[in-house]
Amino acid sequence: MRSDTLVQDRSPWLGELQPLPALVISAAALMVIGIVMIASASMDMASETLGNSYHYVIRQLLFAALGCALALVAVNVPVAWWQRSGWLLLGIGLLVLVLVLTPLGRTVNGSTRWIPFGLFNVQVSEVAKLCLIAYLAGYVVRRREELLNTWPGFLKPLVVLGVASVLLVIQPDFGATVVLVTAAAGMIFLSGVRLSRFLPLIAVLVVLGVVLVLTQPYRLKRVVSYLDPWKDQFDSGYQLTQSLIAFGRGEWAGVGLGNSIQKLFYLPEAHTDFIFAIIAEEFGLFGSLTVLALFAVLVVSGLVIARRAERAGMEFGACFAYGITLLIGLQAGINMAVSTGLLPTKGLTLPLVSYGGSSLMISCICIGVLARIELERLDQARVAREGQGSRRPRRGGAS
Repeated sequence: MRSDTLVQDRSPWLGELQPLPALVISAAALMVIGIVMIASASMDMASETLGNSYHYVIRQLLFAALGCALALVAVNVPVAWWQRSGWLLLGIGLLVLVLVLTPLGRTVNGSTRWIPFGLFNVQVSEVAKLCLIAYLAGYVVRRREELLNTWPGFLKPLVVLGVASVLLVIQPDFGATVVLVTAAAGMIFLSGVRLSRFLPLIAVLVVLGVVLVLTQPYRLKRVVSYLDPWKDQFDSGYQLTQSLIAFGRGEWAGVGLGNSIQKLFYLPEAHTDFIFAIIAEEFGLFGSLTVLALFAVLVVSGLVIARRAERAGMEFGACFAYGITLLIGLQAGINMAVSTGLLPTKGLTLPLVSYGGSSLMISCICIGVLARIELERLDQARVAREGQGSRRPRRGGAS
């Protein structure tokens, strides 16, 4: 551990901020909000289509219980295990992305993103994102000098990202591709790679993004409807216009829990992709800002944990924490931006809030890993303090 760790932790704001309680409390609050809003947003639809008003909320409660159990497991898994298992995790991540393209995959609304697994379907992109971020964090630590100083070292992880991105685009899952590539690039940048190395990559990604949009009619339709959703509000712009209507109806304080009109078969995916719009309608600007603030607390806590781990010499833990935090923060930001019309429709859930077992359980694992990294750092700092105390010379003594 670096000798300046204990001093750095006493800096004006880092010394006062306790990221672990803030991380857990914000994550728990978002999960509770999610369960309440799923109940509100899905009951009428579930009653009409499935004959059971509580279908989705009961399943989400089950997913939340499993997620909490997985978070406890993750808290008890040493960070070193994730580092040692990099190649295994890479294999799992790529394997599930391939398996979903076989007859094992399940197609919903034209996208093949799920593998049936007992009581629920596993969305493979959620599993793959965590596995690939763990592998890339290990690569950054193992090949740090090569990564920082040579083009081959910089391009090797991009090849892995390229393979994963191709498999995601085939599904198609363009939103997950954007989140994974951006989070991985951010993690590599925070490891110390010069910004100049990213400029060619950014140019290539922009060109590829334009090609993907222009070559797929449904993506081009989404972009056009995003630029002017009211031009075709009953077809390509339908989801966005209905979401904006929900925001407009919410005004400052909302129409009240359970009183949303848009959830009554007007706004598609009201309990999944567009749950933030229902929160805005029922709780208004104040409710929306509360959710936004909770995500801000969660992301800042994750970044503080990563920064403190970096200062303590926990290179892998710091890199992994940066990647996990970026995954959650980017997905949350994109989902809320889509709901408010700031970005084209992506089909991404709101972490910890939207309905969905895969997203919720992987998010819980991510929170558990962040907590484990901070606990290991605190334990390391405690051992260092005790070592310094034992080496301190005693005053006085026998003559």
